[in-house]
Amino acid sequence: MENLKTYLTVTAHPDDEALGFGASSYVLSQKGHKIYNCILSGKVDARRHRPDEEELKEHTANAQKFMGAEAPILGHFPNIKFNTVPHLELVQYIEGIIEQVQPDVIITHHPYDLNNDHYHTSKACQAAARLYQRKPCKPLTGLYFMEIPSSTDWAFPVDGQNFTADTFIEVGEKGVAQKLKALYAYEGVMRPYPHPRSDEAIKALATLRGSQVGRHYCEAFQTAMNIIEP
Repeated sequence: MENLKTYLTVTAHPDDEALGFGASSYVLSQKGHKIYNCILSGKVDARRHRPDEEELKEHTANAQKFMGAEAPILGHFPNIKFNTVPHLELVQYIEGIIEQVQPDVIITHHPYDLNNDHYHTSKACQAAARLYQRKPCKPLTGLYFMEIPSSTDWAFPVDGQNFTADTFIEVGEKGVAQKLKALYAYEGVMRPYPHPRSDEAIKALATLRGSQVGRHYCEAFQTAMNIIEP
C-alpha cells in the first residue's frame, strides 16, 4: 500500500496554488494524499477587477474542490506589499500553519520569481521549513519550488538562479483539465493566447514538461530539499 503523505503549498495569492500545483494536487488527491493550500494574501485587495471579498472566498473554495484539496488556509497579508511585512511575521505565520497541518512535503514559490510577493513568500517559507529542526514537529521529507506562468517564466536572469526543473509529476489529460477548471473558478485570471495564463500555454507547458521525462503531461518542480529514507 502506498505511503500516503500530506502536501502543503505556501503561495502568495489566490490562483498561484492552481497555476503551480493544480494538476498535481488533483492527481495526488485521487490517490488518497492530503493537499492543503495556504494563501498568504487571501484578500488580494490590490488586484485589478477583483470580485468582492465574499465572492473571492467562494471562488477560492471552488478552485480547491476542482484540485481535490482541503479547504483553503487564507492569510491576511497585504497584496503586492509583502516587502513591508517584517520577515519574522511571515515566518511565524507559516510555522503556525506547518504545526497545524503537519505536512510531509512543502511546495512554495521559486525565490527568483518576478513577483516580489513570491520572493518574500519563498524566503519566509524556506526559514519556516526548518521548524522541525528547532522544535518537536513532524520532520519534512521534501521542499520544492513551483513554477508560476507569467511570473517564474518572466523573471530575468539573476546570478544564474533561474527555475530549473528537476522533479516531475505526471498529471495526464484529466489533471490538466482539472487545473484549468480550478483556474477558471477564479474571475479574471485566465488570458487570451499567447499569454502564459491561457488554455493553450497551460497545456503547452504541461506537454513540454512531460516530454522532458518521456511522459505526456507533467507539472515540474525544483528541489530545494529531498530526504530519501531507506
